[in-house]
Amino acid sequence: MGLSRRQYAAHRGVSHTAVGKAIATGRITVEADGTIDPAKADRQWDAQTDPAKQRGPNAQAMGAATAAGTARASATKPVPRSAIEAVSETLREAGAEPDPAAGGEVSFLRARMANEVIKAQTAKVKLAKMKGELVDRARTTAVVFDLARRERDAWQNWPPRVAANMAAELGVEPHKMEQVLDKYLRKHLADMAEVKLELR
Repeated sequence: MGLSRRQYAAHRGVSHTAVGKAIATGRITVEADGTIDPAKADRQWDAQTDPAKQRGPNAQAMGAATAAGTARASATKPVPRSAIEAVSETLREAGAEPDPAAGGEVSFLRARMANEVIKAQTAKVKLAKMKGELVDRARTTAVVFDLARRERDAWQNWPPRVAANMAAELGVEPHKMEQVLDKYLRKHLADMAEVKLELR
């Protein structure tokens, strides 16, 4: 004979409605007589429940065990400096103040906060893309490059078209006028080509 739902809830440190939900969703099972075997139910609950969503004394014990396991793992395998810097940079970009007590280390809470910031930023980018507010960088680069090339070609074809008329107005030889225009135009286009466009 096991415990009633209320007795098991008291044993587990949760409400009886939480126990009811766990039974309804199949996270824990009841015995044939409708009672709950606490040892068996505890194993099932721990195995099938997200630790981040657990509450009560048992959840605190699990949290302490997880923290101890993390400490043991970190003692044998150090966290890469790049990962710590990435967390700090993400939090800085989000406007979070650095933790002076951490001494350059990153706590689980701050790492989790950075993860939530990244999730929010990712969701924001996805939403902007769905709304058509973002453009594809590769396609935009190709379009800008094509536009610049057509603009350059149009300018290079300009001196032969206007040189004769300009030469007549100024009273100079047309071929010489075209050569001078072409020389200075090419110099100007070369200067403009030095401008680097960053689409970031």
